[in-house]
Amino acid sequence: MAQAQPDAFTPDLAMSLNNLSVRLFDLGRREEALAAVEEAVTVYRRLAETAPDAYPPDLAGSLNNLSVHLSGLGRREEALAAVEEAVTVYRGLAQAWPDAFTPDLAMSLNTLSNRLSGLGRREEALAAVEEAVRLRRGLAQAQPDAFTPDLAMSLDNLSNRLSDLGRREEALAAVEEAVRLRRGLTQARPDAFTPDLAMSLNTLALSLSEVGRRAEALTPATEAVKMFTQLAEDFPDRFSSSRDMAAETLRRMSSPEVDDE
Repeated sequence: MAQAQPDAFTPDLAMSLNNLSVRLFDLGRREEALAAVEEAVTVYRRLAETAPDAYPPDLAGSLNNLSVHLSGLGRREEALAAVEEAVTVYRGLAQAWPDAFTPDLAMSLNTLSNRLSGLGRREEALAAVEEAVRLRRGLAQAQPDAFTPDLAMSLDNLSNRLSDLGRREEALAAVEEAVRLRRGLTQARPDAFTPDLAMSLNTLALSLSEVGRRAEALTPATEAVKMFTQLAEDFPDRFSSSRDMAAETLRRMSSPEVDDE
């Protein structure tokens, strides 16, 4: 259809390529997923050049997905470049239409923080996630049902970025807030948010241990293991590795401390 009537159907082709990429990635077919999203980016870039009022948001979304796929294949510098371009596009859109595009800007900043962290650029990674938290906190205050999950996710990432820089008490405060938010979300919708709560509980256990509160760390570590064990029983392909990670955290919390020689 796009070959026969490109003006009418090229946008739909690009959208389907982007969706195809997500489905392939979910099945672990990463090289094929990358090829699909690369084609989507190419098509959306051409559309954005010819119709700049219409297609930059689609281009930015595909660039963010491209960054995720490149990162999953270990192509970190290319992944960073893709999300940096997405942030640039979304920042311009959010300045012009904040109600429409601030959520997308916050999402891409969160991705940017992860890419920078993976390259060891810790201060820049912290700055990106701090901006994401600030934006998402404002969004969650205005529309809590819609944006509280995103705020909790960025708070969890903020905790990790602060921990990377040795700012342990601040890291603990961030993940404590993430746990509180995710516990509320899980009470309302356990099927949707239990995995997120379990992940934040694991982060909380590690953070408590880092500030010397190992006895307290046992409680969230144990709760995380219990949650991930149940999830792994129901969905072994998705949660077995998370269960093993949480079990290792609990093992560390339960072991006697050993002094460095």
